[in-house]
Amino acid sequence: MKFKAEIDVMPKKELLDPQGKAVSSSMKNLGLPEVGNVRIGKHISLDVEAENEAAAKEKVEKACKELLANQIMESFEFELTEA
Repeated sequence: MKFKAEIDVMPKKELLDPQGKAVSSSMKNLGLPEVGNVRIGKHISLDVEAENEAAAKEKVEKACKELLANQIMESFEFELTEA
């Protein structure tokens, strides 16, 4: 079976996000002072071939933990759908 994974990797909330801070500051320059606390992360989309949904989740989890996210500084979550 084929599955589609949509993964969001974000900096952990307790860590400084320099990109997010820069964007937050720039919002004031755009006349949008009410927009703040911006966090910048990454979105990853991938296809997974697996026997079932549980096996696909296991593969995506492994990819996230070992390659796609730095677990010291980032957290991740994903949605899996049948393709």
